[in-house]
Order: sequence, then C-alpha cells, then structure tokens
Amino acid sequence: MKKVQNYRFKSNEDMPSDLFENKWLNRLTRTHIAFPVVSFLVYAIALLYYTKVSTDLSNLTVISLFIGGLVFFTLVEYVIHRWLYHPPHDASEEYQEFTYKIHGIHHAYPKDKQRLAMPPILTIAIATILLLLFELVLDKYSFSVLAGFVTGYALYLMVHYAIHIYKMPKNAFRALWINHSIHHYSEDDIAFGVSSPLWDYVFGTMPKKRHMK
Repeated sequence: MKKVQNYRFKSNEDMPSDLFENKWLNRLTRTHIAFPVVSFLVYAIALLYYTKVSTDLSNLTVISLFIGGLVFFTLVEYVIHRWLYHPPHDASEEYQEFTYKIHGIHHAYPKDKQRLAMPPILTIAIATILLLLFELVLDKYSFSVLAGFVTGYALYLMVHYAIHIYKMPKNAFRALWINHSIHHYSEDDIAFGVSSPLWDYVFGTMPKKRHMK
C-alpha cells in the first residue's frame, strides 16, 4: 500500500496516481468516464420506462418525482463531499488514509482522467443498493426518484470531468470552474458543490466575492 500523502493544495501531475503496488488492483480502481455516465443514463431510462408500464402514476407525478430525485442528489453530493471526503486537519492517520483512497488521491492528481469517477465494480454495486433502498422506502414512487437521482450523478460526472479537462467557458457555467478551482487549489474547506452551488449557499460555504474576481 502506498503511503498517504498530504494532498491539501498540492498537485502532482507528473507522478503516477497509483493506490496499490499491484498493477491489476490499480486497474480495478480506474474507469473511463463514459462507463458510469452511460450506465446511469441507461439505468434512468429503464427506471422511467418501468414506472410507465408498471405503475399508475401520472406523467406530472413522475416528472415531479424525477426533479425531486435530481435535487436530492445535489444534497447527497454536498454532504458526502463535505463531511465524508474531507476530514478535519486533526483527524486520525487512519481516517486520513481512508479519505485519501476514496477522494484525496483526486486532489493530489486532479487531471487523472481515469480517477474522475467510481470504478465499474463500485458503480454496479451502488446502483443495486440504491434500487433496494429506494424501493424499500418509497415503494412505487422509488423508480422515478431514483431515475432523477442517478441522472443527477451522471450530470455531476460530466460537469466534474469537464471542469478538470476542458478550459473555463465564457458563459454562466464559468462559476462552476472557479468554485471548484478554489476548492482544489486554495481552500478545501469551502465550495463543496460541484454540479451545483445550491447547498454551498444554504450551508454558508460559498467562496467569498474576493475569490470570484
């Protein structure tokens, strides 16, 4: 196992972003961005189709539940990024090692294209677990909500990938690039929302205006 590195505010683009000495294990931790994006979008379409043929929900209800799932994803994205991925500076070495494996390595190597999404095995496992949990809690409403949720994740992946790989646009999306750059290269305790700044506004973690100039 590779030693945990202090990734805060650092970028090591010229070094290999490996988690394991074994090359086969390392391959399992990598994925092309297209795999999870396409998988979850197809999954969302299948969930909506199943809702249409297997329930009596109206189109308006399905659309409302889908949008609710999208918004719910942005909250989950924020919560996980802020309170799971980023440990306090005085956190134990064991916890920092754990967070490095699941997120810190991305801060150390932010332009590694194959570490901008979960590995395929985790993608499939999480999709299955989410279906079981949503169905348990929401019954026939679960499929529409989950369709919105996984679509939110697919959109998050595309936004995150674009921010790290492509130049900053000269339009309204520019703010997403700025916020995420601040989070990576200046202050990692603000700007936790990647696909949306909504919850940064709600929880008071938006960058100050001096950062936005």
